[in-house]
Amino acid sequence: MVFTFLKRQMTGVVLGAVLAVPGLAQDLFAPRLYVNDRVITEYEVAQRAMFLQVLRAPGNLEEEALKALIEDRLRQTESERLGLKLTDEQVKAGMEEFASRANLTAEGLIAELDKVGISAETYRDFVAAGLLWREAVRARFLGQVPVSDADVDRALEASARPRALRVLASELVIPLEPGNEPAGLDLANRLAQEITSEGAFAAAASQYSAAPTAARGGRLDWVPLANLPPAIGQAILALGPGEVSDPVQVPGAVVLFQLRDVARDTAAEPIAVTVEYADFLIPDDAAEIARLRAEVDVCKDIYGQATGLPEDRLTVSKLPMSEVPGDVALELARLDPGEASVALTRSGFRRFLMLCGREATLETPLTRDQVRERVINQKLEGLAAGYLQELRSAAILREP
Repeated sequence: MVFTFLKRQMTGVVLGAVLAVPGLAQDLFAPRLYVNDRVITEYEVAQRAMFLQVLRAPGNLEEEALKALIEDRLRQTESERLGLKLTDEQVKAGMEEFASRANLTAEGLIAELDKVGISAETYRDFVAAGLLWREAVRARFLGQVPVSDADVDRALEASARPRALRVLASELVIPLEPGNEPAGLDLANRLAQEITSEGAFAAAASQYSAAPTAARGGRLDWVPLANLPPAIGQAILALGPGEVSDPVQVPGAVVLFQLRDVARDTAAEPIAVTVEYADFLIPDDAAEIARLRAEVDVCKDIYGQATGLPEDRLTVSKLPMSEVPGDVALELARLDPGEASVALTRSGFRRFLMLCGREATLETPLTRDQVRERVINQKLEGLAAGYLQELRSAAILREP
């Protein structure tokens, strides 16, 4: 999540959320939906919508809030079935970790949220649902996720290189249409199993990929490994030439990668990098995009373009690459400072993403146990989406 804007986002959030979600101010404690035998109230939808507004979540706030709460109920029910519970200490630690991404304590974040009418219980429930789900996924799949010493060696090698590699890869981006996510995931899994050559990958990318690279068979230019999100970089580095990765989920899509080549790059930046980037929402108009490209050379130029526009139209964030949303991270990986991408959209706007700069992130060297845990979590993430979809398909949803 992007939190560098959190404190300045607080002013006016409640009014903005209520305006964005018509009708939520009426009869807030009435049932909105039943998920099996669990109720979701109008109050919970309103609270989650405001919380999503603070997190700058895309899409319709009411729809996204209801979808998230349905998933939370499914996760809670499954966790209870598995006999899983959280201690107060686990929840508190999770709240502290989440708040730390905004350089706040849990108590400080609760105080900021309270200023705009978001209750501490809403924040606590949000964190607890995520923690419980992680435990449920591990309980179901942990024994099915083998991690060899070779896997750990490759991951350690990737994380330990101060300067190292650049990769030549191809991508295939399959959109996950709301309500039809299983079809996209099934297609990605099938292609990952069936593709055995560069020609087959290029043909599949031309047919199925929604990325701009589809026209050239998904082929990317050389990319420094440091520019990629750590999970994606390690997934690509684990491949042999011509091999295809397991599906990697990013917001709104699932991506397959094929490794074509690896080379040493003495000019590459350290593996762990922090990026600063601007995310400017502009009209989806070719002439406006061309004008902006002509007038904006560096990130500070965008501030003048945003003068007089709503505050949420421009966000400038500085984050470790591991915390950048996957779809944005993939675009930034291809850019040099001062370059921009307009491949992504949000809420009817085109996203003008400009890389402002990269710098080394100082990290304590990881132990083998820590690396093994990271590799396990990466593999579990790939299984969690299908698990949740199974629960959703078996659930009974009904309105009052």
